[in-house]
This record gives sequence, structure tokens and C-alpha cells, in this order.
Amino acid sequence: MTKFENNKAVIRPLKDADTDALITLVGGCYSEYDGVFLDLGDLDSDLKSYAGYIADKGGEAFGLTVGDKLIGCVAYAPLGEGSYELKRMYLHKDHRGGDNALTLLGQVIDIMQSKKARELHAWSDDRFTRAHRFYVREGFELIEGDTRFLYDISNSTEIHFIKYFK
Repeated sequence: MTKFENNKAVIRPLKDADTDALITLVGGCYSEYDGVFLDLGDLDSDLKSYAGYIADKGGEAFGLTVGDKLIGCVAYAPLGEGSYELKRMYLHKDHRGGDNALTLLGQVIDIMQSKKARELHAWSDDRFTRAHRFYVREGFELIEGDTRFLYDISNSTEIHFIKYFK
């Protein structure tokens, strides 16, 4: 499914050929925050073959492109019956503030509705406050006190959000 073709932003399945662009995108997003580092040897090693990694988990990964440039990504993977996790939703800083984030999230929400999902979980580094505001605005509930520590080079702590479907 493609959206916003008239504005030249197109959503499409990610391919393993997108690896370098995906690493650049995610690394650029991390670099906006003090103390957040891309670690391709450990926590972020999935990015080396992300489309295959997500497919092996039973999910799908999508990229948002303008021309040949990857400006955003999003994925989902199943957790259990009716429960899914939003994975690696990132958008290049020059493309925020419009509808691009909604396009990425909408891609997954549409799939969740077609799968009759009960809930969509999202985990986000506690430093990514702009993403937190976006999740809440789009109907996710912050699960107070539910955190996970990643024991990575960035000393990441993630907080938990859930969007419930009726």
C-alpha cells in the first residue's frame, strides 16, 4: 500500500537491500540524544538484516521513502494471540511535523485492524519524549511503572505504551 504519492513520500516494504540506509536513519535519530549510541555489534545488530529479522518473527517492516531516500521506518511483530509489538518506528528529523509519522503508524494500525488485533505494544527509550507525546496523542496508554532496562552501551531504559483495539 502506498500513501502520499502526490507528495512524493511512499511507504513500501523494507528489503534487506535497505540495510545501509536504515542504519543511517536510525543512527541519525539516535544521534539527536546525548548518550544514545548505535551498537551494531549488540543491541542494534538486527539492523544488519532487518527485513529478514522481522519476517523471521512473523512480522513486517516498512520504509517511507522520498525518491531513493529512506526517511522513515516502522515494523510490527506478533507477541501472542491478538497482541503485537510496534518495532523501530523512526522518522528523519527533516520530515517530522507533517503527516509522515501518521503514515508510518497508520500502516501498522491498518494491518492490526485487518488482523483483528486486541492490542499493540510500543516500547520507547525514556529519553525519546517527542515520540511519547506522539504515542499518547495517537491513542496509546502509558503503562505507568512498566519499564525495561536494556543493559546496552546507551544505558537505555524503555517505557511501555499500549494501544487497545475494540
